[in-house]
Amino acid sequence: MYTEDMELYHVLNRGVDKRNIYLDDNDRLRFIHDLYEFNSTCPAEYPYRTIRSGDFVSPHLREKIVDIHGWALMDNHYHLLLSELIEGGLTLFLRKLNIGYAKFFNERYGRSGTLFQGRTKKILITQEAHFLYILHYLHLNALDCLAGAEGWRERSKSGITDLKKALCYLNTYRWSSYLDYAGKKNFPSILRTDLFQEKSGDYIKELQNYLRDAESLAPQFILE
Repeated sequence: MYTEDMELYHVLNRGVDKRNIYLDDNDRLRFIHDLYEFNSTCPAEYPYRTIRSGDFVSPHLREKIVDIHGWALMDNHYHLLLSELIEGGLTLFLRKLNIGYAKFFNERYGRSGTLFQGRTKKILITQEAHFLYILHYLHLNALDCLAGAEGWRERSKSGITDLKKALCYLNTYRWSSYLDYAGKKNFPSILRTDLFQEKSGDYIKELQNYLRDAESLAPQFILE
């Protein structure tokens, strides 16, 4: 349950000059692995192996530094919904994640220099209304890749012409927390779902209702 003593952040970072930060599915799997591996008080062990499995379970016990409530990967940026578990956990986690993934990416592709465009953007979710919709916003980013649904942010202007097609596309898109919230095991070990599930009940039905709602998206929690 969302409470006043909990700080929930919408986090975004993108590639420098808006360049792609994931060039194939192995890159995406590596980043998801890093969401798990770097979420620990322990120094990160960073094996440069190809990640192929669908979920990641560390062989050692660990103390998490943040809870990950939602995530979405696009070609040139990522979105996260995070809350701290220890003081300074948010900053520590994002530093480990960005540096660690950039090191992997640069080594894999023989490049050097900055991968991300600068300081990670963070916005504190302070209103209940924003809390109710921010998870939908993250998951619907995938529709930017679907012809006929690119205007989903402008729902009042019929941004999605085929709701059924849009939902089918989301059910095939692995690179967000949508499938886990929809009851289809994808990458459950990195995710804490109870915060939103207590509010939503039937997540897919709520998402459909959200898309049919004529109100525009609240600009306060849109970082792009």
